[in-house]
Amino acid sequence: MKIKGFLKDVGGASRVTQKRLDAFSNASDIPEMIDPIGEVKRQWHPDTLKLVVTDIREASKTAKTIRFEREDGEKLPFFYAGQYISLAFNMDGHIVCRPYSISSAPFEARANKPFVEITVRRSKGDGWISDYINDELKVGTHIMGNMGLGQFYYEPLRDAKNIVALAGGVGITPFVSMAKEIARGTMDANLTILFGSVSSDDIILKEELDKLSGERVRVVHVLSGDDPDWKGERGFLSAELIQKYSEGDCSYFICGPQVMYKFLHEEVAKLDVPDRRIRFEVFGQAKDITKFPGYPKEMSDKTFELSVMRGIKKDVIPAKACESIVTACERAGIILLTDCRSGECGFCRTKVIRGDYYVCPENDGRRAADKDFNYVHACSAYPLGDMTIKIPIV
Repeated sequence: MKIKGFLKDVGGASRVTQKRLDAFSNASDIPEMIDPIGEVKRQWHPDTLKLVVTDIREASKTAKTIRFEREDGEKLPFFYAGQYISLAFNMDGHIVCRPYSISSAPFEARANKPFVEITVRRSKGDGWISDYINDELKVGTHIMGNMGLGQFYYEPLRDAKNIVALAGGVGITPFVSMAKEIARGTMDANLTILFGSVSSDDIILKEELDKLSGERVRVVHVLSGDDPDWKGERGFLSAELIQKYSEGDCSYFICGPQVMYKFLHEEVAKLDVPDRRIRFEVFGQAKDITKFPGYPKEMSDKTFELSVMRGIKKDVIPAKACESIVTACERAGIILLTDCRSGECGFCRTKVIRGDYYVCPENDGRRAADKDFNYVHACSAYPLGDMTIKIPIV
C-alpha cells in the first residue's frame, strides 16, 4: 500500500468515485457474464459433491470408517480439522441428510489421491442411518455431499495453543483429524486428548490414535466400565481429571454424546476458565425432546396434521409431537434439506404460517428477526398442534 499523505489519502475517495462513474458511462450496454471470482469459489467449494464410497474398514467392534472420493477423482474442498460433512442418503426413494464429523485430515483431501473419511458407530436402536452405514453401505455406493461445515476448529487468534480435547465415544473423530494435522506439521498446536470409553476392547480408532501419539499429541484413555485388567485412568471426565492434564493456558474442545455434554457443562464450569476458551461441538438432533425444560410432556404421544406448502403444492402429512418437523417430512418423502441437524446452520430454515411449536432450547440458533417473523429451524422445532409451514421447492 502506497501512502501519499494525509490530505491526498483522505481525498482519494472522491477521485475513486469519479473513476467509477466514468467507467459506468463508458461501459458497454451488453452485460459481461464472466465471473472469475465465482468460478474459483465453485472449483474450491462446489455446492454439491458427487462422492463414491471407496473403502470401508473396522474402527472398533461397534464402528466403521468409511472413505469417500469424488466421482471425477478431483481434489476435495478445503476444510479445517474439526469440521463436518453433510451426506444425502437415498433411502427407498427418500432423501435423508445427516452430518458427520470428518475423521480424516485436511491434507488428505488435497493429496494425489484425495479422500475424506467419516467414522460412524452403530446405534442402540435410535439411529437408522448409522445402522445402515455400518450394516448395509457398500463400496461403490454413490452419495451426494457438502463439506467444510461447522465452527468446531482451532483458530489461533481465538484459541490457546494448548488444546485439551474432551471426547466420548465416536466424538473422538474431529480430534483424530486435528491430531493428524499436528503430527504432519500443518497445524501449530499442542493436543491432549482425554478420551472416554466404556471398555478397552471397544475404543474407537485406537490404532490410529496410538500411531499419532508423540511430542505434540498426547492421548489419555479413560474407561468408565468394569474392566479389571485396565491400568489407566478410570471413571468420567471430571474437573479433577481435566485439571490433572491441563498445562498452562488451555482451550477446551468437547465432543461426544448428549449425556456427556450435560455432565461436562458442570465440570468445565469448575475450572474457572473464560467462556471463549471452551468450545462445545453441536450434538445433533435431540434424542429425547421430552427431557428438555418447558416441553409439555402431555403432548409427547400425540400426532398432528402438518400442512407443507411448496409453491402452490400442498401436502398434509402426520407429524408426531416428539419428533422434529424435518423428521416428519423425511418420513413422508418430502425433501427438506438439512446440514447440521442441530439448529445452528439455518439450512433448514422454515416459515411457519400457522400453528404452535416447541423449539429445543439448546438447539435454537435462530436470529432475533427469525423469531419475530415466525421462522424456525425445522430440525429443532416440534409441533404442538396442527401446523402449516412453507418450505423451498427442491
